[in-house]
Amino acid sequence: MKESRLFKIMYYLLNKEKATASELAEKFEVSLRTIYRDIDVISSAGIPIYTSTGRNGGVYLVDNFVLNKALLSAEEQQNILMALQNLEVTKNGSNHDTILKLKALFQTHLHQWIDIDFSQWGEYNNVHDIFELIKTAVWRSVQIHFEYANSKGEGSYRVVNPVKLLYKSNAWYLQAFCVDKKDFRMFKLTRMYEIIITDNQFEPLDGPVLDKKSYAEYVHLDLLFSEKIAYRVFDEFNRNYITRQNNGTLLVSIDMPNEEWLIRYLLSFGKFIKILSPASIRSRFLEEVKAMYAYNSDL
Repeated sequence: MKESRLFKIMYYLLNKEKATASELAEKFEVSLRTIYRDIDVISSAGIPIYTSTGRNGGVYLVDNFVLNKALLSAEEQQNILMALQNLEVTKNGSNHDTILKLKALFQTHLHQWIDIDFSQWGEYNNVHDIFELIKTAVWRSVQIHFEYANSKGEGSYRVVNPVKLLYKSNAWYLQAFCVDKKDFRMFKLTRMYEIIITDNQFEPLDGPVLDKKSYAEYVHLDLLFSEKIAYRVFDEFNRNYITRQNNGTLLVSIDMPNEEWLIRYLLSFGKFIKILSPASIRSRFLEEVKAMYAYNSDL
């Protein structure tokens, strides 16, 4: 308990730069005498912690002090390296030297436990290039301009302040503040093109908490799949939403975005899917099938 409080005192001072002994006592719910004893213990461990008196006095760490590796547990050291590896798999390579240095400092070995390939099977995909551009803009807090195609293929010119990158449902998205709409929006990276990073900086900002409503209006679906396409069902749906029927068919009960692409996605299962509900989605599905037949019947 005492060791945990000593670490917390140092982390607190690193963030605050300086604090009074009374402030620390109140923060960590101990007496002033205990705080002064803690300061002595920290100092005796070789940490450059000092106190000064007077109106502007307080407790502080020497300028440019950084935490030594000894203050990090083995698990914390491992977590740092794993987090850096997670960033490294974006293929930028900028973290490689940092990882090597920290592995040497921590005297630890870490397996390459994760890899991400942005490209689609069998073809080149520029999502990685777009990712790198957006990542740079997010880190630098600079405005970007780009053309954007919505789900109907309609294009629009956007000026945004990027907030964060998000990986959701097998696709990368950008959360950003749209200058024109004066509100936060989500943009799918594969629909962004002609991206320009400007020199217009903005104050870093936090976007709203991301939930289902951040993407689209959702509709509840009850879908029945043939066992012949079970491999796709288990690939693309959470098992919590799948119920195997006595005859081998698979019932999927799930909420999905009610967007333009939904019907096309359901059609990709061909003759191996039945839409049990809602009736409105089933009607749209059948209308699309009829339109496909009419479109191809005159060939």
